[in-house]
Amino acid sequence: MNGTETLAWFARFSESFASQQSALTDMDRLAGDGDFGTNIASALARAEEALPQPDDATPSSVFRAVSTGFLATGGTSGPLFGMFFREVANALREASDVDALSRGVASGLARIQQLGGAKVGDRTMVDALAPASEALTAQTEGERDAAQALRSAAEAARAGAESTEALLGSRGRASYVGELARGVLDPGAVTIALFFEAGADALVASPLTAAIEADVAPTAERSAATTA
Repeated sequence: MNGTETLAWFARFSESFASQQSALTDMDRLAGDGDFGTNIASALARAEEALPQPDDATPSSVFRAVSTGFLATGGTSGPLFGMFFREVANALREASDVDALSRGVASGLARIQQLGGAKVGDRTMVDALAPASEALTAQTEGERDAAQALRSAAEAARAGAESTEALLGSRGRASYVGELARGVLDPGAVTIALFFEAGADALVASPLTAAIEADVAPTAERSAATTA
């Protein structure tokens, strides 16, 4: 990844969240306190103001700015996302490949679990983040590029988010509403899925990825012709 691609990742994430904000707010009204959509939208707006200019952007500086915006937000979810983004920023400081991203996501997951005590099955953002982290770690072993790795993480995160529909809440406000939460997706988990989906989409659409694919395609064709 480079700075421009990471800025595109954030832009797509922000747009995706905006398109889903009403639905996410409704989810939180049914199984939470109803302020999730407003808080995350405010965090995204603050993050956008803090973003570096494209010529100065690096993956680490972009995630650092996003972290700053989220940490300055009220409620519980904003600061948790902010600490997650800060761990990713720290991991990307020295390198910006899939290995570094994987370490950052794993570190962010560990930080969230350390602070909140949530685990998979508790109906929180961890239900999407944990499988996404596992998928990223698995991709580093196959030497795939960032776009492919993020697509695998996005698919795992989406499956994890969808699993929360059948769960009873064990953390936060959802733990008080009991059966009323069943049948409703956890908005934090859905937002994690949106985050990884935005990253995969941004990298697939980037000029760098297109150039790599253009270089690889003729080589693959020649290899196939030689084999035949």
